[in-house]
Amino acid sequence: MSGTVLTRPAASAAGSAPPPRRRTLPRLRKQARPWLLLAPALLVIGTLLVYPLGRVVWLSVQDYGLRNVVSGESDYIGADNYVRLLSEPYLWQIALPNTVVFAAAAVGGTVVFGTLVALLLRTLGPVVRTIVISCIMVAWAMPAVTGTYVWIWIFDVDRGIVRQALVALGLIGADGVNWFTERLTFYAIVTLNIVHHGFPFVAVTVLAGLLTVPRELYEAAMLDGAGAWQRFRHVTLPTLRPVFAVVTILSTIWDFKVFAQVYLMPGGSGSNMEVLNLGVWSYIRSFGRQEYGLGSAIAVMLTLMLLAITIVYLRALFRDEELR
Repeated sequence: MSGTVLTRPAASAAGSAPPPRRRTLPRLRKQARPWLLLAPALLVIGTLLVYPLGRVVWLSVQDYGLRNVVSGESDYIGADNYVRLLSEPYLWQIALPNTVVFAAAAVGGTVVFGTLVALLLRTLGPVVRTIVISCIMVAWAMPAVTGTYVWIWIFDVDRGIVRQALVALGLIGADGVNWFTERLTFYAIVTLNIVHHGFPFVAVTVLAGLLTVPRELYEAAMLDGAGAWQRFRHVTLPTLRPVFAVVTILSTIWDFKVFAQVYLMPGGSGSNMEVLNLGVWSYIRSFGRQEYGLGSAIAVMLTLMLLAITIVYLRALFRDEELR
């Protein structure tokens, strides 16, 4: 019929749009794929890191000595080792100050000197820069034991070149000076050793960041009359803040747990108790006195300190990035 309009019945609201197809299983597979790829590496990390750390924590709550090593039995004592450790005057007067003050000096010296070297390397040509980097990387590649014995020889009481130079200048007597008996001079030598060994890593890392900074920023700063320090403060430092965060955190972790550079120095193996840091003190209490529980408690405390420092530094860095 001409006046009739054919229409389809209106679909119900519930049936107007078909329900979306659920793909829960494919989605779960997609989410699980990265973890499956990481599983071998995570298994290795868990075996090599998590298990030993857990073992140390377990030993720290036991009275574990040489008798327990022989018998295989353990005596659970809870937090007694930590109470004993925190009530130990040696911790607050010697070990902790040695660790914290030395680490602060070593980290500051390494980062500052490495940054200065990086700024110098940026001004060199490609060929000369490659030669200089190859030379300074020798210091970083040198084993810690070898480097420590070199510094012991430099400051040797009888045949050290420092002693010979000072005697020739008339600054000290012919008997020389034992630099390893006093805490200040002992850790001054250790700090020189650490800075010499660690600055190449900082220099190369900071240099890599410097080469990514656009030259237009420096040119604009120079047109505004900014000097070298102002350009570093207002251009280089803000741009490379994440780089400086990485090298500072890594240097802090490395320098807080320094062992060989202290232990191998004259007196550092326990004969001079005034120069021990937490790492060496933990080793001596564990393997020198067979107090494995207390030594493990010292190691756990050192680990917690490093974790707290890293978290605080990272939170400050991320907070600053959010405010910018």
